[in-house]
Amino acid sequence: MNLIVLLFALFCFLPFWLVFIGSFASEASFMKHGYQLLPSSLTLDAYKFILQGDQIFRSYRVSILVTVIGTALSVIITAMYAYVIANRKVKYRNILSFLTYFTMVFGAGLVGFYILIANWLHLKDSVWALILPYLLNPFYAFILVSFYRTLPYEINESATIDGAREIRIFFKIILPITAPAIATITLFYALQYWNDWWLSLLFIDNYKLHPLQMMIRQLISNLNVSSYVSGSSTAYTVSAPTNVVQMATVCLTIGPIVLVYPFVQKYFVSGLTVGAIKG
Repeated sequence: MNLIVLLFALFCFLPFWLVFIGSFASEASFMKHGYQLLPSSLTLDAYKFILQGDQIFRSYRVSILVTVIGTALSVIITAMYAYVIANRKVKYRNILSFLTYFTMVFGAGLVGFYILIANWLHLKDSVWALILPYLLNPFYAFILVSFYRTLPYEINESATIDGAREIRIFFKIILPITAPAIATITLFYALQYWNDWWLSLLFIDNYKLHPLQMMIRQLISNLNVSSYVSGSSTAYTVSAPTNVVQMATVCLTIGPIVLVYPFVQKYFVSGLTVGAIKG
């Protein structure tokens, strides 16, 4: 069994290693030999090429800003909304639960979504266009609802008898107890914001507001890599290590979000099993 798990882990790790070590290969070596476990020649040319312009730093600032603000707002809004649905005192909790589930099944469509964000809310070319659409995820809300319903309701009643109001009960009692579930959806939201490029493709025309994932997409789809990395609007062709630049960009962009996981790992498994039947 241990051997099977080890082989599976190696199978999952192999693509990451090929991209990571390939980012240090020279363009000539990569074009000749392709992906290698250990390239014959190692160089930092790809990283030097990316860091010579300002776009990578601008994209990092945008991604960090969107991820931090978006995750914080999303977690607190989702946690409070899920608490309302799970609270027995709320008269219309079943209606709210149905409406939340309804949005998981039916959507307004791309046209309605674009009109709402761009024309009604006027968020085009704004970082808020990258944050607001993901503030409340129905699936993550139901994860928290399942966790809240496993808590003894007597906790809420006792706090109410002692004179505590709902807002204080939530922040002082319920929120600390639900740390495993909160940590789980925090990681989910952080991954969603960090890896998203779709919203920037729809609503961001200003390349200075492109997040990292949009930058990767542009680098992969745009043959003129040098023009985009340097932030120049002039069309010209410069000899650049195209393939290894793409891999180096991937390595630079996944680093921060990978480092987040160890801090929430101890909560992750228990958070995923919320609402499960215990024997």
